[in-house]
Amino acid sequence: MIRELKTFVAVAREGTFAAAGQKIGLTQAAVSAQMQRLEAELGFDLFDRTGRSARLNAMGQETLAQASELIELYGNLGSRHAGPRATMPVSIGAIASAQRVLLADALTSLHKQSPDCRTRVIPGLSIALLNLVDAGEIDMAIIIRPPFALQSDLRWTTLAHEPFRLLVPRRVKGTDWAELLSSQPFVRYDRASFGGRQVDRFLRAAHLKVQEICELDELDAIVRLVANGVGVALVPQTATHRRWPAAVRAIDLGRHTFHRDIGLVHRSSRSLAGPASLLAQLICAAYNGPD
Repeated sequence: MIRELKTFVAVAREGTFAAAGQKIGLTQAAVSAQMQRLEAELGFDLFDRTGRSARLNAMGQETLAQASELIELYGNLGSRHAGPRATMPVSIGAIASAQRVLLADALTSLHKQSPDCRTRVIPGLSIALLNLVDAGEIDMAIIIRPPFALQSDLRWTTLAHEPFRLLVPRRVKGTDWAELLSSQPFVRYDRASFGGRQVDRFLRAAHLKVQEICELDELDAIVRLVANGVGVALVPQTATHRRWPAAVRAIDLGRHTFHRDIGLVHRSSRSLAGPASLLAQLICAAYNGPD
């Protein structure tokens, strides 16, 4: 709510959602979304919207004074206490495959170095997490790089370049990936995810028709299904899968190999500070560490 109130004050000062967004480092769409959430939470409209302008109505004028007071009070929390001021919580979104090892290691280091810090990990698909970062709902996110250009105020740091492999049950013979994809049941990486879209584009470019038997997003579950002999699958070789289970074989796609980029995204116009900045550094160090 404090974020929305700060955005509300910026809109009141700047006069338009676009100008407010430029001032505080959000897109116009993100500002609009925050204002809609704030109005829904309060139960009344704050603006008289005319074209691109957003003029405060009577309720908006009254709320502005209260919002400014709340923001000031929030900023002064803990200032009268003798002890050190509590650190701001750090929120990070992460796709499932990023949470299990490297993010957990980075969070461990963060809490050892900043024992008073509080963190929250928000799971989700890359597109949803990207939208949360853009809207200012979370500080940063580890996601798959989208197939489109990021908004100009978002900063991207590549953490990993993960090659896709064809996984087959060990009992299945052969090394011709095209023939195996055409002849064996296929466990599909969910097309709602950026990684699943890459698989779909690869199959269409190769003019391969697969015998789809199951579609899901959880990579560990896909690997388990292949190990159980349900079918074959195209999956990225992540940090947690540098060694595949004994029950599967990983077939290299050779010159047809495609990759997914995993990266850290946050708003560049709002520099990360304190524990959030430290966590970003620790995440990069975890991904760049020794194999």
